[in-house]
Amino acid sequence: MSRKLAALALALGAAALAACAGRSADSTGTLPGMPALQITAQLPDGKTGTIMEELPSEGIGTVNDSFWDATLGGFTQEKYAQALGFPPGTKLTIKNISSDISHTLNVIQKNSGPPADFPSDPKLSTTPHGTTIKVGFASGAISPGATATVTAKKAGIYLIGCAFHYHEGMMDVLVIAKGATPGPQGTPPALR
Repeated sequence: MSRKLAALALALGAAALAACAGRSADSTGTLPGMPALQITAQLPDGKTGTIMEELPSEGIGTVNDSFWDATLGGFTQEKYAQALGFPPGTKLTIKNISSDISHTLNVIQKNSGPPADFPSDPKLSTTPHGTTIKVGFASGAISPGATATVTAKKAGIYLIGCAFHYHEGMMDVLVIAKGATPGPQGTPPALR
């Protein structure tokens, strides 16, 4: 009986991760503000899609994600801020399309599930480190027009952020799991 319960719990957990983390990655969203990073995702099946990134205050907003019990912002697979989700083996090519602002993509920590406890002051590197998504990966400073590439080889839940704009809300959850899709979208930021 305990094996059946364990198997059921594992199946429910996998379904929750896939559901929490929408839509397939083979889509391209248009951001309302001024996108800064364009991330092309090449999935293992050959499909591609685009993730966009910008400061939450520029139009992408944030989402108070009840599943992750955290405020997520800065990255989207659709239009507004949301958790990201891809299958293992996805290759991400990050291009800075901003005309004057540098960004990074850093993996802050690995989680076993919710909540997403983002550290208040993590040490985020502006020097490149690694080629696969894992704790310590750092794209390095991506200057306007430059690119960086990373592969999501192993399943896991990762907290990511930008070294330059972490305290401006550029932090997110990245779920790498079979069948993972983006999480619920946020709403536009309040008008000023």
